[in-house]
Amino acid sequence: MQRSFLAQNPSVLWFLAALGIFTIGVTLLAEGTGSAFISTSFVKTLGKVLCLCLIAIAMDVVWGYCGILSLGHFAFFGIGGYSVGMWLMYARTEAIVETSMAPSVIPPTAAEVQDAIAAQIFGVVGASEFPMIWMFSHSLVLQLLMVVLIPGLLALIFGWLAFRSRVTGVYLSILTQAMTLALSLYLLQNDSGLRGNNGLSGLQNIPGFDNVPQSTISMVFFWASALALGAGYVLFARVLSGKMGSVIRAVRDDEVRVRFLGYHVESYKLFVFTLTAIVAGIAGALYYPQAGIINPTEVAPIASIYLAVWVAIGGRGRLYGSVIGAAFVSLLASWFTGGGAPNINLGVYEILWTEWWLVLLGASFVAVTLFFPGGIGSLFDRLKGDAK
Repeated sequence: MQRSFLAQNPSVLWFLAALGIFTIGVTLLAEGTGSAFISTSFVKTLGKVLCLCLIAIAMDVVWGYCGILSLGHFAFFGIGGYSVGMWLMYARTEAIVETSMAPSVIPPTAAEVQDAIAAQIFGVVGASEFPMIWMFSHSLVLQLLMVVLIPGLLALIFGWLAFRSRVTGVYLSILTQAMTLALSLYLLQNDSGLRGNNGLSGLQNIPGFDNVPQSTISMVFFWASALALGAGYVLFARVLSGKMGSVIRAVRDDEVRVRFLGYHVESYKLFVFTLTAIVAGIAGALYYPQAGIINPTEVAPIASIYLAVWVAIGGRGRLYGSVIGAAFVSLLASWFTGGGAPNINLGVYEILWTEWWLVLLGASFVAVTLFFPGGIGSLFDRLKGDAK
């Protein structure tokens, strides 16, 4: 008798239960909905952590399960952020411009309003017209479609070209990193249409909710991030179960043998690569309104390398391991770089954690790789008595 999906994947119920308890706890303690024990800024931090956990799951699926070490998935994350950020900037600027023009004796024309919006947004880079890529920025629905379509289409084209050429291993990793570098360098240019190094700012101000306090808005995004994380976990757990999951793991372990058995390996790899890119874009679209700003440094290759480190520390090949790794490292990074960790004065030298945090992270990654290859997530396997 075939067991049900949840019977085959008991971790799904455990994860959803833990996520539900965590969400309820934060809601009861948050400034906007509960006892105000947790500040609004920390609620935003927790919401961003949930988004990072979602992209970490996507990274774990493409690397830990399919064997593709992608060093470019944070590019898809950033594209999702830019897509929703364009509408946020346009709609907010439109409201400001219309308010400022309202007292005019002669009502402004639609063209004048558009010109004023463009000048307001792009004046910082010396431009005054909307680039072509902003053609849908007036529509929330269309920009939300871009959150899914642009990362998915980019991943589909890149993956098709790479996989059909049977590029694998370190060469594929270098290609994904080159794609990310090219994107970040393009975005740094003032004529890219996305305000160059200035990026998109003020994204925490949601149009139409001017009278709603940030404490409430932060909770809405926190709930949305929790819902997206839960849905993403279930989605990938379902994809990785059954025959498809077995083939995906087999591609990771012995791609040549899987191809010899008659499976079209490239199709499976392309499916996984594209699906994870789309989920990464969704995670980015939820992350940056909570961060308030996005700029080209967010999609630099180093960000994707950090993502791989999170998954490795948490334990690749385990969906819950990637969540643990992303949450643990990102919260620890926030503590060290935000001034929470006390500096250590050695007399002749003072260790400033804002400067030494990355050294500590790198040392942790090396230590986990050498002495604890299963990552933090393998502790659960040991508790169950089935450690590898």
